[in-house]
Order: sequence, then structure tokens, then C-alpha cells
Amino acid sequence: MMRTLWKGAISFGLVHIPVGLVSATSQQGVDFDWLDKRSMDPVGYKRINKATGKEVTKENIVKGVAFEKGRYVVISEEEIRAAHPDSTQTIDIFAFVDSAQIPLVNIDTPYYLAPQKRGEKVYALLRQTLVDTGKVALAHVVIRTTQHLAAVMPVESALVLVLLRWPAEVRSLDTLELTEAVTEVTLNKSERDMAKRLVKDMSADWQPEEYVDTFQDQIMQLVETKARDGKIENVETPGDADEQKSADVIDLTELLKRSLNSKKSPAREAGKTSAPSKKKPVAATNRRSPARKKAT
Repeated sequence: MMRTLWKGAISFGLVHIPVGLVSATSQQGVDFDWLDKRSMDPVGYKRINKATGKEVTKENIVKGVAFEKGRYVVISEEEIRAAHPDSTQTIDIFAFVDSAQIPLVNIDTPYYLAPQKRGEKVYALLRQTLVDTGKVALAHVVIRTTQHLAAVMPVESALVLVLLRWPAEVRSLDTLELTEAVTEVTLNKSERDMAKRLVKDMSADWQPEEYVDTFQDQIMQLVETKARDGKIENVETPGDADEQKSADVIDLTELLKRSLNSKKSPAREAGKTSAPSKKKPVAATNRRSPARKKAT
């Protein structure tokens, strides 16, 4: 069972879907750690003053942001904490768009969304609705004190949260400085036909089991061979961080009705003279649940 990295809820209208965030990827590259050959102790990185070459202790290090060349503005840890967005433990959906409208270069990191207790039905409803409409949900989410733009999309029987790069982080195609030799080139019919035929001849089905990192395989085979020969050293490693908990949800049908009613325009409500209800909105979480915690 994969470790849950974050627990919270998908939120749209008055509906909250309790979910857990599970990494959809794993680091498969070979990780070469530094070790002291004399003692086999891990070797870390020293904090070095680039001007003097001397090591700087942690208490003498501050964080600065370059304002101009050679000039920095120092920001305290308290100021940094105050600037962090509030961790709401929710994936706040604010719009539904066609998946084709999201540029490929904006896609960053995928995570699986695992339904939590009492959220299975509404989880399935959102997944099927996205499939039926051909839409994906755009949302904001705060993970580890960082706010992200994200997309919630269906993948087979599950929902996936894909972190997106903010549009300001994506460079324009203008940075390539493409010339007319590329943008205004004339391709004759025979060239295009031959290229299409080559693509057709090389066409195949997606077969992920055949796509492997040969460098990693060779290194790991070498590691296993040396380990069998007794050429192995003991090195202590730190443990993992603790997981966090979240809350459940209540009646789906009622929340959907209230969400739809809250979206109606005043024109559609013409003729209704009753005063607005003074009742508080239905809470999306169990009142007995503990307060939400910050994301880890």
C-alpha cells in the first residue's frame, strides 16, 4: 500500500470529497550517495562562504532575495512564514475546462487521489461526470505551504490530481526565435506522403513494460553481483515522516442541490418573494472531527 502524502478533500460548491494524495510516480534513477571510504559514513554538503572559503554555521545564515545585481533584501523566517498561503486541506475547484485546452508544457507532477471513508460514492460521481462531459477540473491546492494550480482528471476508475505550472513559469515559444525557414517552410506533397508512410510503418501500441532504463538495469545488476560477493557496507539512513489525518463528509444529494441553487442567477429566481433563509450552510465535514491540520 502506497504511503498517503496528504489528506484533505476535493471541494466544489458545498460538496467535499475526502481524499488522500498518493504519488503517481517513483524515482527510478540510480542514486549515488557520497560516503567516506575510510568509515563508510554519509558525506554531506558544507555551507561555505564563497568569498572566504570558510564554513558558515547555521545560526549565521539568513535568506535573501536578489533585488539588483550584487544587492539583496534579507527576509526573516517569520516574514517567510507570514507570507505562506493558509493550508486549507482542500483541493478547491474553481472551473471545469476541456482537457485539450491545457497546454502540455504546463503539466508538471501527477498524483493519484484515493477516496477516503464515506467519500466513495461522490468520488465516483465526480469521476463519471468528468468522463461524461469531457472536462477536467481546475483547482487550487496548498501542499507543504506552497500554493499550486492543479487539474483533477479521470484516469480509468480513479481520479488524478496533476500539478500544473503557473502560466508565468512557462516560457513563450518566442524564446526559440524560430525563423521563417521553420515557420514559413513549403512542404511538397511527396515529402509529406513519405513522412506519413514512415510514421505508419513505425506505428505501435503503447507497451510500457518494454520501455526500460538500460543504464539503471546495468548498475543495479552490478550492485546485486557485488552484494552477493559480500562487497556491501552498512550505512544508517533517517526514517520517514509521520502521516496526517483528515475528516469525513455527509449527505451528497442535499449538498449538490444546495450547490446548484447557490449558482442560480437572480433572474431565474424572479417571482420568489420568500426571505432568504437564516440557517447556516450545511457543514461539509463531520462536526466531531478534529480541526484540520497543515499539509506535511
